[in-house]
Amino acid sequence: MTNSNTASDTMLFFRSWLQKPLEVASIAPSSQRLAAAMTAEVGPSPGGVLELGPGTGTFTRRLLQDGIDEERLFLVERNPAFATLLRQRFPKATLVEDDARHLRLPAAGTIGAAISGLPLLSMPKPVVQDILAAVFRHLTEDACLFQFTYGPRCPVPVQILAALGLEASFRRWVPFNLPPASVYRIRRRRV
Repeated sequence: MTNSNTASDTMLFFRSWLQKPLEVASIAPSSQRLAAAMTAEVGPSPGGVLELGPGTGTFTRRLLQDGIDEERLFLVERNPAFATLLRQRFPKATLVEDDARHLRLPAAGTIGAAISGLPLLSMPKPVVQDILAAVFRHLTEDACLFQFTYGPRCPVPVQILAALGLEASFRRWVPFNLPPASVYRIRRRRV
């Protein structure tokens, strides 16, 4: 990515944040360090990779650098400005321009990993539960969702995790991100 793309991505994020601060939740795209932390455990898998809220594509680019084929990417973005940019940058990926609560992919049950840039902390609990339920309907049995947060703990309340039969574990802290972030792995509870 060139410096002009970086600057224009930052401006797009900032404008989007000004318009809908609770929906965008950040004034700038995620850092390369956060992208590396979010994708570190994804690796090659037999299924597709689902990305929720890809924004300008920081995590998407990292997935491609990590060897994930663009055709295996499913990007879910409801912000029209971000969706337009993603369509131009990643034409071989499947782009779903919709709310993650209503996720319906042709690849249900075949997604091998998911990453999320959604600001779960700013969402009502029923919305968070609906999003997680939709995501896990599309994941294979042993697949995980990686979620970052700017908060001090997992952004998914324990009640929601329990209701959906999920568990969360802290994976990494990324101090050199604006703001600093933590990465969590969410998966089906092991019996």
